[in-house]
Amino acid sequence: MNLVSLAIGMVLAALVIAMVVVRGAIAYAHRRGMMDLPGQRRSHTLPTPRGGGIGIVVAVLLTVPACLFVFPARLSFAVIAALAISTILVAAVGWWDDHASLPVLPRFGIQLLSAGLLAVALASAGMSWWWVPVLMLAGGWSINLHNFMDGIDGLLAQQVIFIGLGLALIAQAAIQPAMAVACACLAAAAAGFWYFNRPRARIFMGDVGSGTMGLLIFAFTALLWQVDWHLIWPALILSSSFVADSSLTLLNRMVSGRRWYTAHREHLYQWMVRSGFTHATGGACYLGWNMLVAAPLAFLAWACPTWAVPVFFGTYLIATAVWIVMKRQCLRRVGNKGRHVAT
Repeated sequence: MNLVSLAIGMVLAALVIAMVVVRGAIAYAHRRGMMDLPGQRRSHTLPTPRGGGIGIVVAVLLTVPACLFVFPARLSFAVIAALAISTILVAAVGWWDDHASLPVLPRFGIQLLSAGLLAVALASAGMSWWWVPVLMLAGGWSINLHNFMDGIDGLLAQQVIFIGLGLALIAQAAIQPAMAVACACLAAAAAGFWYFNRPRARIFMGDVGSGTMGLLIFAFTALLWQVDWHLIWPALILSSSFVADSSLTLLNRMVSGRRWYTAHREHLYQWMVRSGFTHATGGACYLGWNMLVAAPLAFLAWACPTWAVPVFFGTYLIATAVWIVMKRQCLRRVGNKGRHVAT
């Protein structure tokens, strides 16, 4: 079997494994009563099972480490092992939290430990040890911001498909076949879950999936950065919609004096749903940003490394402007709806 056929087989395996496991997770969640109920801080109107992200996790664990070891430009055993162990740790604490809520500090401690384990492995493979604490914090933030953004049908799965494919293309262009196939497997696993999570969702990702997706996106971004530091800029541009929404929402809550660490419904995608957008339309808006803005600017940052940093900052300035304008529009629509009901 040649490498191309093997790569296609691994990607298809990730897709099929995810679909099979997610289908089983739906039955398991109903049996165990793992249901997300509608409420003030929810964007759905029907009880829906959670924990479907376990399908992506299983598919990734069965394909990604093998890809990183078998294909050319393979990673060291230490880095592959650290990635697998970190994935298991974050998924395990998320799976536990999906069954019974865990306190914040132990959960965050495991997340930092997982990101730190990967950072130490990268340092042992040649990265400066000064970067370890920075990557620990970046990994912890990525895990949590993707958890924050998992609130409407199909949104996070759609984002993981987009970023996975984008990172795969960047890795292939950087002559990193092992990482390219691994990222494609992540995208395929997310697609297998998306089939059941697209509007109207039959199952939600749950913390087992959302946190792990944040870890994996962080991990592959860091791995590309280690290959060539210029690659960090197009990789971060691919994540611009989620990073901007989470960061600006958090900053807004902190500045306004609200308890930023408590559950809320103030991300832009949540305001869009509250103002009358359907889950499908809200997801389409984020997809539109990804395809019309993030993808072309990521390509520009990759093709013109000397312009990568200005393009990166320009992307996030545009994202900030769009976030402000869209949120004002949503607030106005919500206000108009309220006045209409009152009259």
